[in-house]
Amino acid sequence: MQNGEILLKIEKPRRMFCIKRLAGRGKPYGFIGPLSLILFTFYVVPILLSLYFSFTDYNIIKDPNFIGISNYRSLLEDKVFRVSLKNTFIFTLGVVPAQTIISLVMATWIVSRGKSRLTEFVKGAMFIPVISSMVLVSIVWRILLNGEGSPLNMIFELLNITQPNWLGDSSIVLFVLMGITVWKNTGYFMVLYIAGLMEIPQNYMEAARVDGAGRLRVFYHITLPLLAPTTIMVVFLGIVWSLQTFDLIYTLTGGGPGNASMTLVLHIYNNAFKNFNAGYAMTMANILLLFSAVAAILQRGLLKRERSEVY
Repeated sequence: MQNGEILLKIEKPRRMFCIKRLAGRGKPYGFIGPLSLILFTFYVVPILLSLYFSFTDYNIIKDPNFIGISNYRSLLEDKVFRVSLKNTFIFTLGVVPAQTIISLVMATWIVSRGKSRLTEFVKGAMFIPVISSMVLVSIVWRILLNGEGSPLNMIFELLNITQPNWLGDSSIVLFVLMGITVWKNTGYFMVLYIAGLMEIPQNYMEAARVDGAGRLRVFYHITLPLLAPTTIMVVFLGIVWSLQTFDLIYTLTGGGPGNASMTLVLHIYNNAFKNFNAGYAMTMANILLLFSAVAAILQRGLLKRERSEVY
């Protein structure tokens, strides 16, 4: 009996130790579990459903029927899809370089000037569009651009310049929308560049100046290489945002005139909620997801490489 009691006394602490050890190992999963469930529910499940419905004739009202790859074949014959894809790529190629260069120039100027009333005013003025609602921005720009009594057209009248139909001319409407997007996004990317510039050690700059390097050489050979991770993030964020642009174009032009400003997301919206062709809309959404995924993978790979080279 005594030996049995001794064994039980030894075994009990061992069991308690094992339970505590297992509980300790499970704590991290307890913390990430709720967030993982939310991500799975609102990100993974919709992607899987979109893939499934893209192979059906789902129209939101009736039950879906499997139709194979018919929706994907229809993409090749859809002229509006080709136009929207072309417009989306033109929009991205125009917006991303412009907002990257302008935000870099403005951030460099602000950091070089130091803290002053002027730089604080410029930072605030450039960040106001970022925190403004896109619908509000669209309404303001519609007032500025549309109609003979708009402030911009009144300036053109004073200068005796022919007033262009900013939102009704198919040859310029996409470029007008690009300009508004650059104006709205530049402040956000400028803040990212300011943060990146402030992380650069000043002794690098001082050493270059001692060696006789001018401002341009310092900027080109020291500042730009050290800003490479920030630039990669700015460029790829800009690409993803441009690929997904919707609310500005929907509010200002609705894709017109004559599909001149039709983008991929707007075409997806029209098919899903106006034409009730949700299966076909999800087919296009999967194409958009593929583009965004490629951009994200490239960004991650380039960031990893640049960080290892710089640091």
